Amino acid sequence: MMQPVEQRAQIKTPATFAGQADSAGIGSLQWKSFFNDRYLVALIDTALQNNLDLKMAVQRIEMARTNIMAAHGAMLPVVSGDVSGGGRKFGDYTMDGVGNYDTNFSGNIDEDRRLPAPFMPDYFVGLRSSWEIDIWGKLKNQKKAAYTRFLASEKGRQAIITGLIAEIARSYYELLALDTELDIIRKNIALQESAVETIKIQKEAGRANELGVRQLTAQLLNTRSLEFEVQQKVIEIENNVNLLTGRFPGPIARGTTSEQAMPQVISAGVPVQMLRRRPDIQQAQLDLLANYSEQQAAQLAFLPSLNITAFLGFNAFKSNLLFSSGSLAYNALGGLTAPLVNRKALKANQKRAEAASLEALYAYNKSVLNGFREVSTSLKKLENTRQIGDLKKQEVEVLQQAVATSKDLFLTGYASYLEVITAQRGVLQEELNLTNVQKEQFLALVELYRALGGGWE
Repeated sequence: MMQPVEQRAQIKTPATFAGQADSAGIGSLQWKSFFNDRYLVALIDTALQNNLDLKMAVQRIEMARTNIMAAHGAMLPVVSGDVSGGGRKFGDYTMDGVGNYDTNFSGNIDEDRRLPAPFMPDYFVGLRSSWEIDIWGKLKNQKKAAYTRFLASEKGRQAIITGLIAEIARSYYELLALDTELDIIRKNIALQESAVETIKIQKEAGRANELGVRQLTAQLLNTRSLEFEVQQKVIEIENNVNLLTGRFPGPIARGTTSEQAMPQVISAGVPVQMLRRRPDIQQAQLDLLANYSEQQAAQLAFLPSLNITAFLGFNAFKSNLLFSSGSLAYNALGGLTAPLVNRKALKANQKRAEAASLEALYAYNKSVLNGFREVSTSLKKLENTRQIGDLKKQEVEVLQQAVATSKDLFLTGYASYLEVITAQRGVLQEELNLTNVQKEQFLALVELYRALGGGWE
């Protein structure tokens, strides 16, 4: 009856990641070794020192530590000082009332021992103690649950660190990509300005019309508006990075896209490494163990508890006699108590603990599945974006040649201004797409590093 519900629904994980051999994964690298951009390293270092979410996580750890102290204190005797005073008036027609009345008129009683009448004061100065002996291990399980939750809170802090590092890195690579987009847009603005000047000259020479001038001018204005849109995105991401690093809005120092390089070999390692390293999975596992201990404690609450109460002090009905030797009083009482009637509160707590334990099991399974999903998605994304990037580079080179050809043909009268507009619009869009693909490669790499549990050490 006292055995907790067995948790047999844990999932069996694959031995390897798809397409990966047994080897050390990038998750085992420290973040200062994984990221080699000095500006990015400086940003991450600042964030780890100043991030407010991380500081709040540290305080949650301290709160969990106090729960351990409280659970440990519940296993020790409680000793309290007691200074109290009061009074009693017994009814005249009660055993106590008659006995006290007769005592006062007894000829053999000492004057100091004569009871006050009709109101009898009562004074006490001393120590009182109570102690629940943990004969079944209920309190021990509660302490174990508190300690396990303390460990889980530490894993929660580590999960915030991995997420924070990944968020800073993602924002940094997005800023680099936006800088590249601005360079591309400004280069195309220069080309389009040249095209507008050229068609104006041809219009004056009678080789073009006003419609061509207006369409090329409209294209130039559209490209200029793109420049401001990208600048606004830069401001938003910079402000977000400053928030993560605990700073007020301001520019973010950074390198260039050309300085970044993808690792030649990217390995995810084996799943068992990921399960041991990912803080969120470890936190879910510790929460599972904590709920299991609480479930055991809830079931042990149905068994009898051994309680010892005692007091030692001075007790008298006259204040001037309180500290005399004759006022010394002490008491010790021990007994087993067990709930027999109306145990609904205990049953409700037991059902709640069982449900919480199963919920923690499902949460653990979900965290494991989510870990495999993130690693698998990032691995495939790295592979696919690499292939997309190679094709996009070739496409951009072809379109850049097409722009030069269309311009030459337009100058010689063998191409219309519409063909020039189409070529310029096509190369601008594909250059931006290539930049986005390159950015996605780095984002996939950062996500894989986070998914493998890298960064918190």
